[in-house]
Amino acid sequence: MIIKEKLQTAFDTLKEGFGYVNVMQTPRIEKVVISTGIGKVADKQKIQLIQNRLALITGQKVAPRKAKQSIASFKLREGDVIGFQVTLRGARMHHFLDKLIHIALPSTRDFRGLKVSAIDEMGNYTLGIPEHSIFPETADDELKDAFGFAVTIVTSAKSKEEAEAVLRHIGLPLQKPTE
Repeated sequence: MIIKEKLQTAFDTLKEGFGYVNVMQTPRIEKVVISTGIGKVADKQKIQLIQNRLALITGQKVAPRKAKQSIASFKLREGDVIGFQVTLRGARMHHFLDKLIHIALPSTRDFRGLKVSAIDEMGNYTLGIPEHSIFPETADDELKDAFGFAVTIVTSAKSKEEAEAVLRHIGLPLQKPTE
């Protein structure tokens, strides 16, 4: 649990830069949300494959997400399953982030770091993963069934700068700022 240990030492590293006087002021990673859409996939076996692969990657059962309203032009009815989502907290979150930072991202082709501009105003970071096969649990999959998903790291930071500092501290490979 490298991430958990780094989060525990974040106060010592960040207190000078942001003027923290109490350990509880240090931004924390609250949760990690993994979500994917199934789009026009009608094949029940492919949908089951997506569910199983996401459960394998995250170590937790996925929750289906249903359409809130009908859209006739997309042939979508209210209540149809349009995607899946997993919310990770605690030990599973730390394990997933360790795997993402130290195994999956370095094995990505032409990886040059993650963009800092993806940090939103609330201090959350969202990154898109185009192929699930970068994770070691699913490396033996056939590439015809590859799917992508989004990973959102939700922090308790109050600004972009705080979020960037804590994400750099845990080892997320963010690009260097250009001057």
